Amino acid sequence: MGNRLSEVAAGRAAIGGIAADFLNLAAAPIDAVENFLRSRGHHGLFSQIELSFSASGLRDRDVLFKSNPMMVLYARGKNGALEELCRTEVVLNSSSPRWITKHTLIYHFEVVQVLVFRVYDVDTQFHNVDIKMLDLDEQQFLGEATCALSQIITQPDKSLTIDLYTEDSVGSTLSKNCGKLMVHGEECISSKTAIEMVFRCSDLEYKYLFSRTDPFLLISKVVEAGAQIPICKTEVIRNDLNPIWKSVFVNIQQVGSKDSPLIIECYNFNSNGKHDLMGKVQRSLVELENIHNNGQGENLFLPSADGQNHDNKVLKSQLFVEKFTESVQYTFLDYLAGGFELNFMVAVDFTEVQHKFTIAALVEESGCVLFTLRNHLWVPQNANPLRPLLSGSTAASNGNPRLPDSLHYIDPSGRPNAYQRAIVEVGEVLQLYDSDKRFPTWGFGARPIDGPVCHCFNLNGSSHYCEVEGIQGILMAYTSALLNVSLAGPTLFGPVISTAALIASQSVANGGRKYFVLLIITDGVVTDLQETKDAIVKASDLPLSILIVGVGGADFKEMEVLDADKGERLESSYGRVASRDIVQFIPFREVQSGLSVVQAFLAELPAQFLTYVRSRNIQPNL
Repeated sequence: MGNRLSEVAAGRAAIGGIAADFLNLAAAPIDAVENFLRSRGHHGLFSQIELSFSASGLRDRDVLFKSNPMMVLYARGKNGALEELCRTEVVLNSSSPRWITKHTLIYHFEVVQVLVFRVYDVDTQFHNVDIKMLDLDEQQFLGEATCALSQIITQPDKSLTIDLYTEDSVGSTLSKNCGKLMVHGEECISSKTAIEMVFRCSDLEYKYLFSRTDPFLLISKVVEAGAQIPICKTEVIRNDLNPIWKSVFVNIQQVGSKDSPLIIECYNFNSNGKHDLMGKVQRSLVELENIHNNGQGENLFLPSADGQNHDNKVLKSQLFVEKFTESVQYTFLDYLAGGFELNFMVAVDFTEVQHKFTIAALVEESGCVLFTLRNHLWVPQNANPLRPLLSGSTAASNGNPRLPDSLHYIDPSGRPNAYQRAIVEVGEVLQLYDSDKRFPTWGFGARPIDGPVCHCFNLNGSSHYCEVEGIQGILMAYTSALLNVSLAGPTLFGPVISTAALIASQSVANGGRKYFVLLIITDGVVTDLQETKDAIVKASDLPLSILIVGVGGADFKEMEVLDADKGERLESSYGRVASRDIVQFIPFREVQSGLSVVQAFLAELPAQFLTYVRSRNIQPNL
């Protein structure tokens, strides 16, 4: 244990095997795999999925012979281009082939992965040719099918049946009389079993007479040739010869099997990184379980200088296993296949151009009405100018929707504005996990015709229901609202978050297996910051995540406090701390080049979902 730690406090903390790691084991692979994937442009949740293929009802070549089918799998990019992924073997004389060839690919939650399947009849003259060398133009095309990978893995049995199509002789229409393709997906996880253990030691011995003892445990697995690979370590307990540590979580996949040997070493922490070995034991998980069941301790030993086991020094110090429990660690995909849905909700900012000044000092050069909200003054666009004495202003950029420089401008050419792009890019992913595709959609900060400013109104114009059908329904409601309301202000998030939280709360009360995702699209800094924090803290106990996209050129630094990734967990005005991080914030302009907003934005959503269901011991219906 000679590794020097740069920070003493960090050195005392538990590493690996802690509860947070246990909650997120299935949301991310081991570090080496994760770094490899990220270095190649993969982000967010990535699980390996093995696909199997079969077909039925394929067309026969002629009266005497059936087809010799082969399937080719492609991935369709955003530009429509196809990338060939694999080819199956050729199955002779069969109209219902079950191909042996499998293909493993990486599932990305934050990307719509479109797969294209094409089935060919391979002529007998090519049966001695390597399938990779076959010219597909020389084979008879039997049909094509298309689906998203998410459609396969969210099925209860993770199997999807799709109709095969082919163009008719004219080439202008598609025929469905080409058979069916069956695709089955399996998540590649060697084990979903995790072990929770609580260790304690008794009668630890002082290493030095007048020194204090700050013990911690290091748990390692033994691989070939006896080498040790650390799995996790406990926290350091200060000045205690009879310590009991917090729970340690170990996944069977990390260890190898329950019979694989583990080395558990007890060290005395030293801030210079040269920790003193106080004793060790070598036992498998099976043996540790027996120690727990028997309630007896295992004596620690110190290895001999020459490494001979028979010369080991057995100590009076003992290791006890206070808790040993096994549990099945379900993955994000297990919950989707087990009946959970993600429900998409949208809130759009309809506030007018604003000038926000900190209330330090203002000189009013001519009379106007000011709206005071917490630590800011909101000034209507038509108000007389004000001169700030101690702080500058930040201008939002919604502006007049009829002018091209407005973020709300609807381009007659069909080019989407920033609000429309954010809705489509997030919505096209989340809609795949919502069965009815009816989305609650609101606006805030607008003034209906001849009405007061409303900070949460139904975007569809109804006074009775807030849902619209599909992504196109959201876009149509948004465009219609621009013609029927006047932009106003100020920018308040609290009402829409509370409304979304109420829907999530009602779903829980009714036994619903739904997780809600609220997308808030805004062009300016929130005015009711503390009220927003209070609403978020309250909502952190519900099946809800909040994705905030900032559009336009405003300075959004104040918004980052809402995202716990960029600071401490939120605390409400009445002293309560959020039970988990449910907010992700990103300025839309940061992801305009290269990365899609979805890829940068949705990466943590699966982990937030897993934290919620696992902390409440909610299991999928598998």
